[in-house]
Amino acid sequence: MHDIKFIRDHPDAFDAALARRGLKPRAGEILSLDQDSRKFTAILEDLQARRNAASREIGKAKAAGDDAEFERLRAEVENIKAQMPTAEAEKDRNQDAVTAILEAVPNLPADDAPDGLSEEDNVEVRKWGAPKSIVGPIEHFDLGEALGLMDFETAASMSGARFVILKGALARLERALANFMLDIHTREFGYEEISPPVLVRDEALYGTGQLPKFAEDQFRTTGDHWLTPTAEVTLTNTVMDSILAEEELPKRLTAWTQCFRSEAGSAGRDTRGMIRVHQFSKVELVSITTEEQSNREHERMTECAEEILKRLSLPFRTVALCCGDMGFSARKTYDLEVWLPGQERYREISSCSNCGDFQARRMKARYRRDGEKATRFVHTLNGSGLAVGRTLVAVLENYQQPDGSVQVPEALAPYMGGIEAIRAAR
Repeated sequence: MHDIKFIRDHPDAFDAALARRGLKPRAGEILSLDQDSRKFTAILEDLQARRNAASREIGKAKAAGDDAEFERLRAEVENIKAQMPTAEAEKDRNQDAVTAILEAVPNLPADDAPDGLSEEDNVEVRKWGAPKSIVGPIEHFDLGEALGLMDFETAASMSGARFVILKGALARLERALANFMLDIHTREFGYEEISPPVLVRDEALYGTGQLPKFAEDQFRTTGDHWLTPTAEVTLTNTVMDSILAEEELPKRLTAWTQCFRSEAGSAGRDTRGMIRVHQFSKVELVSITTEEQSNREHERMTECAEEILKRLSLPFRTVALCCGDMGFSARKTYDLEVWLPGQERYREISSCSNCGDFQARRMKARYRRDGEKATRFVHTLNGSGLAVGRTLVAVLENYQQPDGSVQVPEALAPYMGGIEAIRAAR
């Protein structure tokens, strides 16, 4: 959510920031409605003051036995009360219109977010590792099906397209990857592990920005709950409607959860395999911090996600997303893209975003500095550390062997119960 005071004070800067996202100006429309709302607020306050004053005078007139003045004042109060609902309705109508616009306007990009409107304008920040030289590499779905451990057909028969069943050593590999990631993030990087719900109410998705604009991207139950698209929703909302002490910050949280996305608008894209499915698991990272700490926390979070790829010896690059390619709630985003030999290109495996106070305003999440009465909005950050399914894809393609087996990365050996290579099921 945006600060209406900022828009009032800096309408040109607000519109210029929207233009960097490729959006039309909105400040004029917002401020016109805001002005009308404030006008009717003033009218309502004046009516309330006049009603209260007249009510006090009624008592005096009655005590003095002045029936004529009593009747005049009573008629005035009734007249004022009759005007108040109209003024209040106009105030609310204009305020609701302002809120509806602000709910649908994305976060303003940071000054150092790259300019541009599409993924072609994203900026490579750094690269790690050289793409592996593999003769005749094949894609993960062909590998998995040849191993007899990845079943799309059975999954489709019970759930439809964009679902997968993992079996045996591949199911264990998925669990190993998640445990490996959690151990690194909790033991070395100071994240607190959380086991959150995967069903949430409207307020939670509203707080992190998925609602109301992106309802079609979510799965909703018949009981008015939503399946979480990412643990960003639950981890970030742990501070909803709260006031933290500054010494509690930064809070660093992580969770491994199932995630659910409708993939609306992705028809024809990645129709085979595990890159774009309706259900997948992910290890999420969330930080709650102060304005002064948030930029450094963003770099730190990105480095934590990068470290997972380094320890798995998976070549990747880090890309700063341009303004037009960033997510709705982000003010600055780094994508980590892992090399997939089967596709012969880099594919996204993590997005690490600084949302500033955008989500905090929606959640009413604040903190107080020691000795200060006033509160400030926290800054929220989130990132994948990593998407487990896509990491499994990357391991399969980068560690595939000429005989069709898949070598287990050394870093995962403690989690695989002595399995050194994944071979075809018998």
